[in-house]
Formats: sequence, structure tokens, C-alpha cells
Amino acid sequence: MNYQIFGESHGPAIGVVMEGLPPGFALDLEEISRQMGRRRAKGDGLSTSRIEEDLPEVLSGLYRGKTTGTPLCAVIQNRNTRSEDYAAAGQLARPSHGDYAGFVRYRGANDPRGGGHFSGRLTAPLVFAGSVARQLLREKGVEIGAHVLQVGAACDTPFDPVRIPEKLLRALQEEAFPVLDPRAGEAMKEEIRAARMDCDSVGGIIECAACGLPAGVGEPGQDCLESLISRQIFAVPAVKGISFGLGFGFAGKRGSEANDPMRMENGKVVCTRNNNGGITGGISNGMPILFRAAIKPTPSIAKPQQTVDLGRMQDGELAIKGRHDPCILSRAAVVIESAAALALWEAVETAQEGIL
Repeated sequence: MNYQIFGESHGPAIGVVMEGLPPGFALDLEEISRQMGRRRAKGDGLSTSRIEEDLPEVLSGLYRGKTTGTPLCAVIQNRNTRSEDYAAAGQLARPSHGDYAGFVRYRGANDPRGGGHFSGRLTAPLVFAGSVARQLLREKGVEIGAHVLQVGAACDTPFDPVRIPEKLLRALQEEAFPVLDPRAGEAMKEEIRAARMDCDSVGGIIECAACGLPAGVGEPGQDCLESLISRQIFAVPAVKGISFGLGFGFAGKRGSEANDPMRMENGKVVCTRNNNGGITGGISNGMPILFRAAIKPTPSIAKPQQTVDLGRMQDGELAIKGRHDPCILSRAAVVIESAAALALWEAVETAQEGIL
């Protein structure tokens, strides 16, 4: 399955075209809308005040509620844009945003309003596409869920890497601010409020898991399961790092500490630890798929920053006005899940017959 996201933050609409979907699959559009609602800003002071309905309109590829097998196209209208907020900034590039890189790549023809095609707004159609993949995976017994592991200095309890119940992953999807420890969630919210009051932003970490994926999915080499997942996760604009299982923690371990011992349980091979995050040799080993994605602070902040005026090609200073997230972590959980779903469905599609 391939997909292509189109549109700009302040254009008339954004959307996605998906190719290679199996024909005759009954899509639950209400479930897709529910997942997209998790990404939508809530007007709670923890995210942007730009509220969009994000109601997807399917233009093709669906007939009588089932996929036709031809390209599935969905569009989402942009109804709450305020492009005048960006007029005062002129061609001042936002530090750490895609403004300058996009300006060079597209020879100055890019749409800078709200970040254009580089905006987090484009994660809405990504969630649509991922929600389709999520439903296909559920038919195979695979469930995906995530929680906010860290915001600034505040940290949640990590997943138990060995046993991650499906009901826990589904329960997290019902939470507006998905955490395992509610007290940690309150501490995270305070970090976000403090950053907002200081005209600043804050980053963090999303921990994502998938259970129900059997051993044998994936392949070694450059298209290994870690590569497929990483490629999709890095399509999320704010992601700057990913680690699987113990990740960089392997560097300080000996093999006896790092290895995942194996044993038989109910006729299946299982591991008593899951430091490898459910993937060895580039292939799933039957344990929960577990990874963490580092999310950078939102680049658009109201503090004065040194930058360059791309029109005059001279130094300048920028204090950004407009509606921006002081932190995107609570909205990002479903985006990371969606990207993971797209990667896992790609792997499942190519899995050897009989594995699923």
C-alpha cells in the first residue's frame, strides 16, 4: 500500500490518496472520525487555539461502504485559517522549522502560511490513512496504542515491555491526554502551561506498542521491520529520534543483561525480557513491538529569535504571533500510532503466507 499526502496548512483543503488497498474491505468511517478527533486541538490551553472539524470526505475508492481496490482519496477542508497572522513576519524564516529548507528546495515558490506543506496540519490526513491501516491490522489481530512517556522533565511509567494487554492499548485511545500514571499526566500539563506562559514550547517522548503481531513478519537488510517503522515515523514533521526496545540503553549493558532469554509458553516461543522491542534480525519475534519517538518542541514560539529575512537575505529577528501549540505531545500519540500502523500493514502485506 502506498499513500500520498497533499495540501497546505492554509490552503482550501488537505488530503491523502491511498493505493493498493484490498478490495471489498468494509471501512468503519465513524471509527476513522474518532481517531481523527484524538488529533484535533481541544481548546484546553495545552494546544493550539486553531480548532478544525477535520471531517474527511471520501471522494473515490469507496462504494457502498467497502473499498473498491482503486485509489482511495479523502479530503479535509481547512475552515479556520488566519493567514494574516503570518503577513507581519514577511519572509522571516522560523528557526528549526521547514521554512528555509523548503524555500531552497522549491526555489522560493513554497507556501509559507502556517508552514505550508511542512505544517503539522498535514498529520490530519496521515491519521486518516493510518486509521484505515489500523482497521486492516485489527482484522489480523494486531492492536496499536501509545502514551505520552515524557514532557520536559515530567515522565510517565513506561510500558511493561513483556506484557502489554490489548485492552490497555485500546483504553489509552480513549484518553484525551494518554498516560499510564494520571499524576504524571498532571505534572506534564504543568510543564506545558509553564512553557506557554513563558512564550515558549516544550518537547517530549511518545512510547508506542503493537501487540498481536506474530513472529516472522519482516526481513533482514535495508527493508527490515525497524526501517519500515522508522521511515513512517520520520514522516511526522516533529520527530527527531526513534529507538526500539532498550534502544541507546544497549550501549551500557553486557550481553548477559541485554539479551532476551527464551522459553516455551503454551506451545509458543516467548522471551522473558523484551529489550529488542519485539524485533530481531529485522523480523518480528512475537513479542510486543515497542519503540519510542522523540518529539521536538514546537518551533513557532513568541520569544524573539535570531533568524534571516529570505527576501532581503539579511539578518533579522522574529517573535512569532498567531496560534501555535506550546506542546504537541497529547495530540501526537495518535499520529505516531497511525504512522506505525502504515508501516506494520506494509510489512504484513509482504509477509510469507501462513504467518498471519
